Amino acid sequence: MKLRIATYNIHKGVSTIGSRPRVHALKQALSALEADVIFLQEVQGRHDLLALKHAANWPSQSQHEFFAGEGKHCAYGVNAVYDHGHHGNALVSSFPIASSRNQDVSDHAYESRGILHCVVQCNEIEIHCYVVHLGLFAGSRKRQTDALVEAVSSSAPPGAPVIIAGDFNDWHNKLSDTLRTGLGVTEVFDANLSKRGFGTYLRLLAGRGPKIQPARTFPAAMPFLQLDRIYVRGFKVASAKVMHGILWSRLSDHAPIVAELELA
Repeated sequence: MKLRIATYNIHKGVSTIGSRPRVHALKQALSALEADVIFLQEVQGRHDLLALKHAANWPSQSQHEFFAGEGKHCAYGVNAVYDHGHHGNALVSSFPIASSRNQDVSDHAYESRGILHCVVQCNEIEIHCYVVHLGLFAGSRKRQTDALVEAVSSSAPPGAPVIIAGDFNDWHNKLSDTLRTGLGVTEVFDANLSKRGFGTYLRLLAGRGPKIQPARTFPAAMPFLQLDRIYVRGFKVASAKVMHGILWSRLSDHAPIVAELELA
């Protein structure tokens, strides 16, 4: 079984400067990715002020429902709630979503963060998908990563296919070892992993091998920070790439990642 997935922080569907709507252009761009499953962060579930200000260009649906349209399935987890609306993580899938659960992992009052866990029914196989957006402070990210390891360990059966994707805000790449040793996952840009031999793989799992080097995705116009990640278990990574170019730099401050997976 082959699976094409993507992860993207969409910056609430508005431009970085001026908060101009980008929702319709985002829907076209997401469709052009031709991904089976899309992991989205900073999805605007509701924003009354922007909906009123940009009535002609703001969809009446929640953004995740708008992106999914009539042909796809979607799930949404609220992270931040305010007087005029809310935003959070979402999953858009070509396959049915058997269940979804959002876990609040906010570490303090100034940042609302969550882990959205969805079980995607791909033919007869259940794939456990986790949409992640971690905090801006190192201590928060460490505690949230520990919570992520616990969440995956307790909700995904041993041997079940797992995909964890999102905005980790981990520009110093401090969290990969924790995820690798705790969950046995692989980051999709560690392209040479399969060529290093079984002994090296075991050293990687034990945290004694070379560090995984994720791709640079932020800022989208000229990426130099490694913020966005895809970790997998039970899959072979056929390819992975960051979507660069003027189009993507205008849609969000993050660049999306697209990966081709094959069930191991």
